[in-house]
Amino acid sequence: MQEILPLLLNGGDLTPVTTIPNWDRVPWFEETRLALVVDQLKSPRVMVTHLPYHLMPSSLCNSRAKIIYVTRNPKDTMVSSFHFHKMAAFLDDPGTFQEFMDKFLKGQVMFGKWTDHVKSWRHTDLGDRILYTTYQAMVENLLGTLGDFSIFLGTNLSEKTLQGIAEHCCFKNMRTNCMSNYSLVPKEYMDPSKSQFLRKGIVGDWKNHFSPEEDLQFSAYISEEMKGETFSFPWSS
Repeated sequence: MQEILPLLLNGGDLTPVTTIPNWDRVPWFEETRLALVVDQLKSPRVMVTHLPYHLMPSSLCNSRAKIIYVTRNPKDTMVSSFHFHKMAAFLDDPGTFQEFMDKFLKGQVMFGKWTDHVKSWRHTDLGDRILYTTYQAMVENLLGTLGDFSIFLGTNLSEKTLQGIAEHCCFKNMRTNCMSNYSLVPKEYMDPSKSQFLRKGIVGDWKNHFSPEEDLQFSAYISEEMKGETFSFPWSS
């Protein structure tokens, strides 16, 4: 999203995503660096966050800000987070996969439970100012998803422009873009020898990590936590 949104809002011009690190072009709402760069951002400003809805400032509700909320299969989310914990010196060592899974399910990780996070953003008073999508949708049909984003943001870009954005924002291109792949971050903070920040970018990598027993445990827990919710997701497990 840090790669996609600047392109959708400036007509597909690649300049910002090839010259400005992603943490400055689309800063993290919860990081102190936001205060250093936010006033330099041109309107409409774009920010990104991992915060659950209830931790967002009350001013969000009274603004005209639009939100695109991306949900990812919790199993793939956990695998991604497990590898990120390995390479990020500012996070606790994840331990074994089973140990990290237990912490993830209990919400004993940054930003809490996956289920609480999803439910918090699904039950808001934002009305038509929020658009829901999934990581899976972006991987399987990036061009179509970009079209939905363009309409939602009011940019209504041409098919040709959207195709150019889709081509640039494919995983393999972002992985080689030093403004996007976090290779500019000093090794003492994020060590790529332990795990790449942009690792695989695929759907379903959890199948290469979960044992059958872990799969059953994880699925049962998520199913119980999401009982009674009326929204659904495109993954079957």
